[in-house]
Amino acid sequence: MATDAAAPDPSADDHGADAGSSTSIYLASAEGETGKSVVALGLLALLAATGGRVGVFRPITRAGPAGRDPMLDLLIDYDSVDAPYEDCLGVTYEQVHSDPEGAVGDIVNRYHALDAQCDRVVIVGSDFSDVGTPSELGYNARIAANLSAPMVLVLKAFGRTPGEVAELAEGLVAEVRSAHATPIALVANRCDPERLDEIREALGRTGIPALCLPEEPVLFAPTMAELKEALGATMYSGDEDLLDHEAMRVMVGGMTVEHILERLTDGTVVITPADRSDVLLALVNANTAEGFPRLSGIILNGGLKPHPMIEALVTGLKPTLPILSCPQGTYDTARTAAHTRGRLNAGSARKIEAALALIETHADPEQVMRNLNVASPTVVTPQMFEYRLITRARAERKHIVLPEGDDDRILRAADRLMRRGVADLTLLGDPDAVRRRTAELGLDLTGVTVIDPVASEWRDEFARIYADLRKDKGVDLETAQEKMRDVSYFGTMMVHTGRADGMVSGASHTTAHTIRPAFEIIKTKPGVSTVSSVFFMCLADRVLTYGDCAVVPDPTDEQLADIAISSAQTAEAFGIEPRVAMLSYSTGTSGSGADVEKVKTATELVRQRAPELLVEGPIQYDAAVEPSVAATKMPDSPVAGGATVLIFPDLNTGNNTYKAVQRSAGAVAIGPVLQGLNKPINDLSRGALVSDIVNTVAITAIQAQQDGAARSTSEPTGEIR
Repeated sequence: MATDAAAPDPSADDHGADAGSSTSIYLASAEGETGKSVVALGLLALLAATGGRVGVFRPITRAGPAGRDPMLDLLIDYDSVDAPYEDCLGVTYEQVHSDPEGAVGDIVNRYHALDAQCDRVVIVGSDFSDVGTPSELGYNARIAANLSAPMVLVLKAFGRTPGEVAELAEGLVAEVRSAHATPIALVANRCDPERLDEIREALGRTGIPALCLPEEPVLFAPTMAELKEALGATMYSGDEDLLDHEAMRVMVGGMTVEHILERLTDGTVVITPADRSDVLLALVNANTAEGFPRLSGIILNGGLKPHPMIEALVTGLKPTLPILSCPQGTYDTARTAAHTRGRLNAGSARKIEAALALIETHADPEQVMRNLNVASPTVVTPQMFEYRLITRARAERKHIVLPEGDDDRILRAADRLMRRGVADLTLLGDPDAVRRRTAELGLDLTGVTVIDPVASEWRDEFARIYADLRKDKGVDLETAQEKMRDVSYFGTMMVHTGRADGMVSGASHTTAHTIRPAFEIIKTKPGVSTVSSVFFMCLADRVLTYGDCAVVPDPTDEQLADIAISSAQTAEAFGIEPRVAMLSYSTGTSGSGADVEKVKTATELVRQRAPELLVEGPIQYDAAVEPSVAATKMPDSPVAGGATVLIFPDLNTGNNTYKAVQRSAGAVAIGPVLQGLNKPINDLSRGALVSDIVNTVAITAIQAQQDGAARSTSEPTGEIR
């Protein structure tokens, strides 16, 4: 970067960040390998979660191999502004080199065009992908000053003493201030976990708030795909989908087999010459054997192929473990592998989860917001609502059972939930099969319990309880024993007996299969006669509650009133002020007919049974949510135009409406959330994504908190530790 670009901008004094609240934050570092992308992702998620439309801007960018800026691609997935990729770009490195002054002007103009669409913007500075020069941070500071954006400086603490980190920070702060920019926070990343307090104390002498994040090895470990690219290797054998596994450790397998085996650890990649048939066969078998670590891959070097008979044997074993073949010798292969760094990008699911978990674990959101002095909009975005779910669930961890332990989505969700500390989990399934599949997917389910209902010591007890509960229906002990082989019944009995606080199922089972055991065993809360459901519909700027879109096909007026009251209670429990709209094709007295009369009667029943609720009905959807329509159709209603809880007259209307809004308006639909049961049992759509499962588990945990469900202290069998 040109040295003259570092000179302070004479106009910066008129544009520098003021002491008031800001709508943008400029993230910068003074060297490479600081983990700035990790901090950017965490900061973006935090800002998006605490309100408003948050955008991302890259003032200086260089396209990656795919022709796009990899960090911008990563962050756009997490922002809450539907801005085109091109609108989030400033200028290229080439433009900065050829005309540093003109580049600043272009950056300012492009930034303000994006800023007009946002409540806040996270600005991510240059990456030192050029040879780093002393001027690069100064140039970023000039840009920040011209954008009136206070700066967060990211420092690399790895390999440095606390004193050296503090000395570096003081130098960076001075340089930034000399460019008339305002440093408001420091992030010391990649700290020695044992010296976090020392580093934090040392940074205190700068007088600027500091956040210290420990080194997280998975964030910097290369994946097998990255090793494959770096080595120019080819895929010899295995599952290509597992190339996203990180190489947590690289080991040269040059010794005898027994010594190689005793040195293996989870996530190891072993480099071995292709003609070492003994090593290859031992590693392939060890990777599937009980009691051995799970490898990330094998690299066969030397440009050779295994002997045809060995190749036939490997083919017959059908290993899923990725095995690569490269032409380099052992030294060059090991050297290249050791110097290949992992990158955080849009496809790095495990790294993304680790990054978010790192920020969530070590950053106090309220303190960060105070330190950043960022204005707080009142808009509620999907990210904000989801973040609040996770935060509330984590505050008092509950024990949730997931019956579908044979579903990859459930396993991936369990990994994410454990990383983020959302809940304690039990999976139902064959422990050996779950363990094998978990290893194949590269997941970490440490702390998750896996129970096989067929082999569980609880099965007889559950059968006796179930037979007693259903004796009036003619259920005998033998029938009850058979029922307890079913994961949905077994999981529901865990909740009923207090061995779990809630259950989430339905990823591979029907709604009926999930909730029938709940009707038979858990039953309804006192005073509630109708089990129903809601969806939380997260729109761009608010969250609405839709009920009932999943359970009751054609509710009576009494059932409709039950659904309305339960839905209002559920909305309030999740921080949504309930203003209830009883929907119909008619507003007020404008129409008539049996369907309208049902809604009218249900509305009066709600008013009688819950006089404290704001409720309006019959009312059309547009009058319920759009103030301009409400001003014409129902000008004096306290609900019309601002309804937050929308009650549909039947399942046909509700189910189609939520799906239409979800698909056409791009809303995030969280649910169905069952309501009215004595203990929380929730259903999943069979098309549920991993994020849907995570959100539903968080909701179930929050419901369990509210219900005061006791967490069991019993120690089940078949645990994964």
